[in-house]
Amino acid sequence: MSVSVWVLCPSVLWLDSDFTLTENTLDCGLGIAALRAALNTKPAFVLRGLCSVFYSNFMHEMECRVLSIQSHVVRGYVGNKSASFPLQVLGFEVDSINSVQFSNHTGYSHWKGQVLTADELHVLYEGIKLNNVHHYDYVLTGYTRDTSFLEMVVDIVQELKRANPNLVYVCDPVLGDHGSMYVPENLHPVYKNKVVPVADIITPNQFEAELLTGKNISTEKDAVEVMDLLHKMGPDTVVITSSDLPSRLGDRFLVSLGSQRTLMPDGTKSTQRVRMEIPKVDAVFVGTGDLFAAMLLAWTHHYPNDLKTACEKTFSVMHHVIKRTISYAHGKTIKHHFTHSKKCLFVHVLVFKILERSFAPSVFVFLFLWVILSLLFSPLHLSLFFSLSELAGPGRKPSPPQLELRMVQSKADIEDPAIVMEATVLTL
Repeated sequence: MSVSVWVLCPSVLWLDSDFTLTENTLDCGLGIAALRAALNTKPAFVLRGLCSVFYSNFMHEMECRVLSIQSHVVRGYVGNKSASFPLQVLGFEVDSINSVQFSNHTGYSHWKGQVLTADELHVLYEGIKLNNVHHYDYVLTGYTRDTSFLEMVVDIVQELKRANPNLVYVCDPVLGDHGSMYVPENLHPVYKNKVVPVADIITPNQFEAELLTGKNISTEKDAVEVMDLLHKMGPDTVVITSSDLPSRLGDRFLVSLGSQRTLMPDGTKSTQRVRMEIPKVDAVFVGTGDLFAAMLLAWTHHYPNDLKTACEKTFSVMHHVIKRTISYAHGKTIKHHFTHSKKCLFVHVLVFKILERSFAPSVFVFLFLWVILSLLFSPLHLSLFFSLSELAGPGRKPSPPQLELRMVQSKADIEDPAIVMEATVLTL
């Protein structure tokens, strides 16, 4: 739809001719009704008193803004580092508050850094408010270990929702996995009683879903009942990212399930439930949960009433990023060293041929030994040796630095992922 809009401001006449609006332009934030009305009537002027409001709301329609409150690392991809770039690639504006700032994730041998307190979080948010730039379409949160910080996040989300009732809160309720918690136990009631009720989308694993509802998952039917219980607690979209349920494709796959409630035009609610079979990878990655929540935010935004497509896009992005990361960890470093080693060998052979033609036999033998020793103990070959000894052989796994997500290299897959995993719609 192409229209022309003229806006008369206090001292400036602004003419913007023939800009194009799509449906995605109008599906986020406040001011939608006002903008639609303006477009339908094609006004020649907007009165002085309405000018700034209309312009502010109109400019907001041109973007979707996310407030992401997560951890930050200098090296690697965790928390905000794992979520911000993919969201920006997909066209979202991301404002980041770093709950912690560490040198690297805690899977390394050493790490240093600082932790943001609840009071410091409040100060940052107040600064945003004072400048009147606290209008958000999404809030995204992940790992935290402090109850007061988590309660402050809830307060911020509630205030932002009062300012924008259409705001969507996406929460990864990080509590633990495989039957044990890896955050303080006093966070459990905060998530259950305060966080989940204000969340719109949550991404627990099986253990977290069981912990939040008090119901165990042993069958697919149990999982559906758990997701229904979570719906009753507040969120309209629930994705259990991983479970111990047996896969129909064998033990090399794990099962993920999702459920989405949608308000129909007649006021009733329709529920779509999906199941996905996810290939297992024999490696431990850090930051994948943060990437998953960010991608689910993005693809549910583009497919708000189609959980099947949103999950297929999200899981396909995850597949491409993880596959590229593991391939790099196992192969690219070795290939790099082999390439340099071939160049090094070529130079040594060339030198050897020159020496063979230029010196007496005794001198030649001495120099020949020197060439062989330098070839064997050059830094390139030693580096190759240690790289191979680290990665090759049974039971050897890549190191934490090698398993950092290959995010930038996956830009094209994030923007337009080839669908490699299809969801099955459940009919329970």
